[in-house]
Parts: sequence; structure tokens; C-alpha cells
Amino acid sequence: MPTTPAVSATPLIGEALLVQYGAKKTLFAKGRSLFFEGDECLYFHQLISGVVKMVSTTQDGKEFIQGVFYSGDSFGEPPLFDGRPYPAGAVAVEEAEIWRLPKAGFFELLQQHFDLHVQFDRILCERLRFKNMILAEISFHEPEHRIASVITYLKKKLAKKPGPFTVPVTRQQLADMSGLRVETVIRTVKKMEADGKLKLIGHKICLP
Repeated sequence: MPTTPAVSATPLIGEALLVQYGAKKTLFAKGRSLFFEGDECLYFHQLISGVVKMVSTTQDGKEFIQGVFYSGDSFGEPPLFDGRPYPAGAVAVEEAEIWRLPKAGFFELLQQHFDLHVQFDRILCERLRFKNMILAEISFHEPEHRIASVITYLKKKLAKKPGPFTVPVTRQQLADMSGLRVETVIRTVKKMEADGKLKLIGHKICLP
């Protein structure tokens, strides 16, 4: 995967508040797992820098990417609320520095800052919409439509101004996000370039 995009998301919780409620910075090397599917959820996580993916693994070892998160993003929150184990694991795609806020401190913070609670609810709703979109894509649409939907979502999430956009995921990660084989993604992306729907610059997929 390419390095983190130059434009980062605005963090949900500012550094001063995180420190006030007990958060600590933790550095995870590339390829290191932050937590595994089935682990108990003990922390709220918010990225300072780097890239993290959340993945589920099938019995035959195939990965399905549940989400890719960049600097400023938080991730893995639902088990904080329902008390159940993580439904997916999290892995540092590149070296990642992360705020880890203990569960008790996270809930104390939300109770005392209702505006953050509302923002947090909005973020969770947006992620639920994305998951619903992906399920519909996998169930009903052809590969080109699936790929176009994923890269359009990434542009909407990461691009802060109109104009060209470099898709910050590899072909393999596009496959893992769309439920396709990587060979299908490679073939479909080449066809989309030939049809003028995207551009390939080196190994990067770019939207006009």
C-alpha cells in the first residue's frame, strides 16, 4: 500500500482530551497485529499516523478487509459498546502510531462531552452505510461496478478538494474489499482504463 495520503482525517478526539482521560501513545511496526478476532475490547483506538486495516479471515485463510483507516481515524469501536469480542482483527499496514484510551476513560469522556458522542454516532452510521453498500455490491453487481463503488467511496472519504485522486490501496486490497479475486481486479482495472474511466500512473490507480 502507498504511504498515508497527504490529507488526513480530522481526529474525532483532540490530543489534550485524550491525555486528560488516560490515553497513551503506542507504536506498532508494519505487519504487527493490534488485536485479533475474538479478543476482548479494552481500548478506544485513534490513529496518529500510518495505516491500519481491519480484516476477517475465512477458514481457508482468505482475508476480507472490513475497513482501511488512516491518520486521524478511529477504528474497532462497536465491541466497546456491546461488550462482545472483536469480530475482526486489526493489522498495521505500515508503521502506525496510535492513541489507546482505556474503555473506562472513553465512556467517561463521552458522558462529559455530548458533542463528541453525537459526532461518534455519525461516524458509526457512515461506516454502517459503507458495509451495507459493500454487501449489496457483492450480492448483485458485476466486478466493474464493485470496484468503482469502492474507489469512489475512498475518494469521498479522503479527498478534501475536487480534482484528480490517487487511490491509496493495492489491487490485492481492492480485491479483499470488494470480494473479488485479485486477477479479476487487475483485468477489470485495465478495461476501465481502456474505457477512459480511470488512469493508471505507474502502479497507482487515479481518478480524473
